[in-house]
Amino acid sequence: MTTFSRILLLGLGNILLQDEGLGVRAVERLAAAYDLPEEVEALDGGTLGLDLLPRLYGIDALLIVDAVASGQAPGTLVRLEGDAIPAALAVKMSMHQVGLQDLMAASALQGMRPPRMVLWGMEPATLGWGLDFSETVAARLADLVAAVVGELRSWGVALRPAQVPEDSPSIPGHTGTDRRGCAICG
Repeated sequence: MTTFSRILLLGLGNILLQDEGLGVRAVERLAAAYDLPEEVEALDGGTLGLDLLPRLYGIDALLIVDAVASGQAPGTLVRLEGDAIPAALAVKMSMHQVGLQDLMAASALQGMRPPRMVLWGMEPATLGWGLDFSETVAARLADLVAAVVGELRSWGVALRPAQVPEDSPSIPGHTGTDRRGCAICG
């Protein structure tokens, strides 16, 4: 049984700025690899900021996935919870993080702040223009997805690997056609 009745899995970032888009891409990979139960909504929040406020209505758990400037080595996974999330965003990497801070403040002012908020992120290596991740982030993206899967499972979410037809192209990050033991599927 899931601990929460409505969970928003929110991928953030600008996919045009290399590693800055890792939150969006991680959530895409997770949603492609698993059949999400109806209480979990996966959303590409991109750089929407305050435009996401209506999406928080009725949410009792928010799981954010984003690039995080933590001062650690590139590729380091970061987990933040509750009030530590807006505090960590004091170091801005892009304009969407200003929007995320505003979103957290506005949701609290309107009484819509989810009771449970967790951010899983990764220290980026490169934030220049481009669609490809740095080698460091590309090598650790499956680890980030696995951490988010672990968080959801710790909340009681039952995740089942997605049923993919045999003739379907593989999902990036999977370690073969047999999903047992896959770095993403677990």
